[in-house]
Amino acid sequence: MTKPSPLKKKPAPRKPAAPPQAAAAFDKTLPEIEALSADRLIAINLDIPRIVSQVLGVLPGLLALRSAIAERLPTHEIASLDRLEAYALAAWYAHLAWLSSGGAENALKPLLAEAAPLRENLLSDAETLARRGLLDADTVAEIRAGQGYIDTANDLVALSALFTASWSEVTGKTAATEQEVRRAGEIGPQILAALGVREHGKGPGPTEAADRRARAFSLLVHAYDQTRRAVAYLRWDEGDADSIAPSLYKGRTGRAASSSDTAAAPADEAPAGPTEPASPAALNGAAVPAVPGAALNGTTPTS
Repeated sequence: MTKPSPLKKKPAPRKPAAPPQAAAAFDKTLPEIEALSADRLIAINLDIPRIVSQVLGVLPGLLALRSAIAERLPTHEIASLDRLEAYALAAWYAHLAWLSSGGAENALKPLLAEAAPLRENLLSDAETLARRGLLDADTVAEIRAGQGYIDTANDLVALSALFTASWSEVTGKTAATEQEVRRAGEIGPQILAALGVREHGKGPGPTEAADRRARAFSLLVHAYDQTRRAVAYLRWDEGDADSIAPSLYKGRTGRAASSSDTAAAPADEAPAGPTEPASPAALNGAAVPAVPGAALNGTTPTS
């Protein structure tokens, strides 16, 4: 007998947590991040803000299957699912930390000046698409409710992920452009990094920040991959596993690889959608900074 899907509707990417919550998840996960062996590291071949938004969006559907996974797959490491949210937020924080040096504070004002109209344009387009049933209305309403610099940055990340995930459905039906979607994904994290530097100064050096970022990313991808395999087994007959736990490579484009984005997407998962934000390039055009500011908190600075 076909079992009903745990999904009431297609999951949509969600806004990443504010820096204080992400920092708490990072601190909690740090022992696992540091203990990850070198042979478990994965080249950062995906856009971290996008996949964090994607994982957070599908998490409720995955948790709805937790008891079934534990019952029918007793040897499966259920901790991969239980810790998935913490791993996603830890990867988000490690990414922000990696961005937080190299002139981030000086770039804050121009970034904010660009962010406000970009957010409003994409949000207005998203609301129109939501009214037509092409984007998730609840997700768009949640983005609209955001206020302040922190929310503006997270809103841009969520909007970029939302448009990217549904680009094949909305292209030609919206005024939003691929360039705008890409740019939103780029400057959201840069704003949060710059806010962190303004509030707390620069953190660890480039090498340590880059290493933690790579480890946190790898931990997240491994955990999601294991959970996705369990879902594929459990929902094989229903054929809805890819809706419940879609590939992290879905929507990834064929942009040229950067020095930190070296691996290619699996051959059977061809990229689709607007070009992903390039691996965060340096603020002010310099080489990408490597390091995190101390706690990036949610305080809204005065401009």
